[in-house]
Amino acid sequence: MSQVRQLMEGIYSIGGSIATQNMVEGKQVYGEQLAHFDGKEYRLWNPNRSKVAAAIKNGLRELHIGKGSRILYLGAAEGTTISHLSDVVREKGTIFGVDISARSMRKFIYLCEQRKNLVPILADASQPNLYKEYLSGFTIDALFQDVSQKNQAEIFLKNARIYLKRDAYGFLSLKARSINATDPAEKIINAEAKKLENEFEILEIINLHPYEKEHAMIYCKKK
Repeated sequence: MSQVRQLMEGIYSIGGSIATQNMVEGKQVYGEQLAHFDGKEYRLWNPNRSKVAAAIKNGLRELHIGKGSRILYLGAAEGTTISHLSDVVREKGTIFGVDISARSMRKFIYLCEQRKNLVPILADASQPNLYKEYLSGFTIDALFQDVSQKNQAEIFLKNARIYLKRDAYGFLSLKARSINATDPAEKIINAEAKKLENEFEILEIINLHPYEKEHAMIYCKKK
């Protein structure tokens, strides 16, 4: 029988899988497998469906979040990754999920109704001033971004300048082919990381292969 082992606060290893403890017991979000140990229910976190899970599988050792953390997540989509982060921050935490797609946001809003620690924001992540009212009075502990646009580093920096406190952590999922269709992915990713260096300490660049092709996670800390 598989043992549950804690990898970091709120994130566990069960057999060869990573998992979070389900905050809404009995409910799946994207068809993920549920597992039960010692009276607790866990949701297995699929790295093929989540860049953050892929980064953890490939060696990311810390998210610097836990119960009560406040997160800004750019590129919320339907909430697959956010649902697991919701499990980590629990009832006292808050996750602001920004997405420009009204279609994705409809599904995300349904998730927000089940999980009261989620705040849906239909907006363009490249215009962070437009959602200031939602984050008024909050300090953000971690910034996550998964946006398939050409100017990924610029969007990340714009939001970090307004919302991310000093010494807080950032997690930028980079999709190389959204930036440049021809150059080698490694060259593109390194160039994007360099754009962050004035304002962030780059702690690690994690290749997301085999879960995602030509993607990387830049793990960084705000100066």
